[in-house]
Amino acid sequence: MTDYTIQITTDRPYAATVQAVREQLAEAGFGVLTEIDLKTTLKNKLDVDIEPQIILGACRPQLAHLAIQADPSIAALLPCNVVVRSVGEDRTVVEAFDPQIMMSMAGEAAGAVREVAEDARTRLTAALTAVATP
Repeated sequence: MTDYTIQITTDRPYAATVQAVREQLAEAGFGVLTEIDLKTTLKNKLDVDIEPQIILGACRPQLAHLAIQADPSIAALLPCNVVVRSVGEDRTVVEAFDPQIMMSMAGEAAGAVREVAEDARTRLTAALTAVATP
């Protein structure tokens, strides 16, 4: 695990993991607002090949609204990015930007954002844990 992400590794194929991540994010109250297929994008833009990898921009509107009320500039850190990356035929890494890091960037609004970050972290951790244990 890095200092700025919550990470799990699962013994599932990439496509099945992407589907499980979507389902568990929804279960945790997050919607997927954006989706970036890095493999396709880098192939099209740079003609390079990488393992399948996708960035899902996950958002729980209630939490986003509370964070923006506390500090409108926090919107630059939204949505929560969740990355699903193939690391082998039947092995996949899933990691999400740790919302508590957002709190460290909030400056004066950190106190108001603390509960939002803790709620988001708890929900994301639960979703990733559920993906890790099929």
